[in-house]
Amino acid sequence: MKISSFEERLAYSKELLGKLMDQEITLEESVKIYEEGLKNIKEAQKMIEQAKAKIEIIDKNNLEASR
Repeated sequence: MKISSFEERLAYSKELLGKLMDQEITLEESVKIYEEGLKNIKEAQKMIEQAKAKIEIIDKNNLEASR
């Protein structure tokens, strides 16, 4: 599954959480879903950090342009 946006990652995280809350799930399935969820969250955090870096650059350029 190719997830390209932060919003898609958020939706996928919610989907994984729903699967983990299923009382019929096996321990092995739980571990796999948990691992997938951690990978997904790491990628989402990376996207947030990239967005923050872009915003800092924009703010810096905007500040310099207003001088």
